[in-house]
Amino acid sequence: MDTVHYPPKEYGSSSIYLIAKPYYLTDQQVEALKTSVEPPANSSDQTRKELDYLLQLQQGRSPEQVKRVEFLGAIGYWPSTDLIPTHPEYAQNLRDLFFEGSEILGATCTADRYPQTAKLLKGIMRDMRIMEFTIKYHYNRPRPYHLEPNLKPLTRIGSPSFASGHTLWAFLQAYTWSELLPQRRNEFIKLAEEIRRSREILGIHYPSDNETARQISHKMLAYFFTNKEFLRDFEAARAEWKTDN
Repeated sequence: MDTVHYPPKEYGSSSIYLIAKPYYLTDQQVEALKTSVEPPANSSDQTRKELDYLLQLQQGRSPEQVKRVEFLGAIGYWPSTDLIPTHPEYAQNLRDLFFEGSEILGATCTADRYPQTAKLLKGIMRDMRIMEFTIKYHYNRPRPYHLEPNLKPLTRIGSPSFASGHTLWAFLQAYTWSELLPQRRNEFIKLAEEIRRSREILGIHYPSDNETARQISHKMLAYFFTNKEFLRDFEAARAEWKTDN
């Protein structure tokens, strides 16, 4: 079982982020983060318990749950799309960039209204995508449905399982928004937790994928606050909210 990896024939186009340059992180920090984590072995008791847990979630899916997790699963900001204003998904991509902000703060929380916040979020999301796929393609962990034939995922994903990209961006953004607006911290973290759990309900991530992503997001934020350019962009973004509140 430990020889089972994510099948290369299912790879999507995400490997392009392996050659992208980080924005706030350094190459050395990306490497340090990559080697700071490791998934459980396929044959481990932990993996078996996680698969059993996912089977339990599968049995308890309600139509309302399915609708919500599929909605959350469709959200995702892609730096490559942002480079092409004529791209048919350009506007939606920016809405996805501000998803957590608009969910908590309302429909007026947009990239157009808060350009400095948009710049900050674009920078951290570029690093998030690089970090996500650097880890994924280093370990090539199979998805839960590759190991457990009784799992019926609500979707299939074109990249390895470890660690969860959705959970990584959810917590990285939640932590960043919490620094900008600390009075709303609990709401942002609660939303990130919902996004995390949605990946398990969908049947596409082990809990250990999600917990690792949460830990990596916190480590990334700590690195960001040692970067002068991040600090400059962060202060510019925070000034928008001081003016608006």
